[in-house]
Amino acid sequence: MNDEVYYDNHFNANEWFVIAMIVLGLLTVVILPKKFTPVQTLFTLLIGIVFGLIFDHTIGLPPFDLYDVGDDSNYHWFDIFSYAMYAPFGYLFIYLYKWLGLKGFYIIPYIVIWSLLSVGIEWLSLLVGVFHYKNGYRLMFSFPIYLFLQSIHYLLFQTLLVNKSSVNENKNA
Repeated sequence: MNDEVYYDNHFNANEWFVIAMIVLGLLTVVILPKKFTPVQTLFTLLIGIVFGLIFDHTIGLPPFDLYDVGDDSNYHWFDIFSYAMYAPFGYLFIYLYKWLGLKGFYIIPYIVIWSLLSVGIEWLSLLVGVFHYKNGYRLMFSFPIYLFLQSIHYLLFQTLLVNKSSVNENKNA
């Protein structure tokens, strides 16, 4: 029995959307003034890719199998390439947090706003066929996932990179 589902078999809107997101996102990263060390920059770029891979390979595959990525239910080279579109968002999430100088309570609405923005971008991805929900999954289910991931992203950045660099600066003083 073949369970493969085909949504599309052409290079069209979903692939162009992924390419546009990657190009525009990376151009934004390159154009913005530099605020981070090379390690911090690499972390903020890679964390989005890692989170995408983790969640796509937990809830996007059996036993949950809540959505497909790309033109059909199997993974292809372009589906793997699509994870690169998450990189600039991880960078911009931390970049804007630093630029705005957010502290304390203000981090909570910031994470909520980014989670809403993420749901909006996922909705656009649905419209062009990057994602295909199945087995009862709905867009609204993504909001708490984004809240969780962006909270973890913030905490990891603070714990591993900001606090560590402060400790290292104090040692060198």
